[in-house]
Amino acid sequence: MSTVLVAGLIGVLGGVSVPAGAQPVADLPVVYSTLAAVAASVQQPGAAPVGANDWSCRSDRHPDPVVLVHGTHANMMVNWNALSPLLKNNGYCVFALNYGGLRFGQIGGTADVRASAAELGDFVDRVLAATGAEKVDLIGHSQGGPLIRYYTGILDGADKVHDVVALAPTYRGSSALGLDPWVAQMRSAAPELAAQLDALDTAAMQQFHSSQFITELDALPDTQPGLRYTTIVSRYDIVATPMHAQFRHGPDARNIVIQDVCANDHTDHLALAYDRTALREVLNALDPRSAVPPDCAVPTLPYLGG
Repeated sequence: MSTVLVAGLIGVLGGVSVPAGAQPVADLPVVYSTLAAVAASVQQPGAAPVGANDWSCRSDRHPDPVVLVHGTHANMMVNWNALSPLLKNNGYCVFALNYGGLRFGQIGGTADVRASAAELGDFVDRVLAATGAEKVDLIGHSQGGPLIRYYTGILDGADKVHDVVALAPTYRGSSALGLDPWVAQMRSAAPELAAQLDALDTAAMQQFHSSQFITELDALPDTQPGLRYTTIVSRYDIVATPMHAQFRHGPDARNIVIQDVCANDHTDHLALAYDRTALREVLNALDPRSAVPPDCAVPTLPYLGG
């Protein structure tokens, strides 16, 4: 990883993460860059992002541990290289996992979302057992959204969760810029080809609007009692489309369009996890009593973040 790149992109936000009974430690660097995250993942295939998976962590300030759920074709380092240290700096115990297979040590989240949700359930149980907490907060990007919805709604994980924060979630699948009708037609006209694609990239195929998996999710209530939902989206997202399909609706659900917060923010689907405004809103969602308005002075670029 280029020293110049890191020096130019590092920004440190927030306070100090202090496990119960421990002395304060220096803030971890928070790098708002997808390129830096990819470089880190290449150097450490399958590794956890900085700040995550300290199994001895305890936090009196934020007793609910945070579990980070990456998106399709990603891994925990690629997705959470900024948010993990940011949360740690703000006093949270942070945990992350790779799920749904990990091809070449890099490409995760490709297996059946139902099986991946079961992996998440096992991981949540492990976090609760290690920390002694009663509930966790779940943060998901893209596929992480419907995966969390399946876990809480069908695998009965809701009793173990307090906050659900989703960045660009494919809650109701995606039209994929008009490809969804073509995929639906292919399933009836060329079932063998569809079966091959399903086997090759199961989770991606399940996230089309017309998939049986999304039909199964759509039968669930939009929200569940006792859970607090925050959904953060971008008008420039060309993956999870249309934008309104990402929203949750209910008394404890809040939907945030990043461009309504900062007009100069050009983040897209990928960059949302490296967007200062979006990640500030994540902190605000987890701890609304300490909410801080995002600083819109620094523009965010598509794909690159910032």
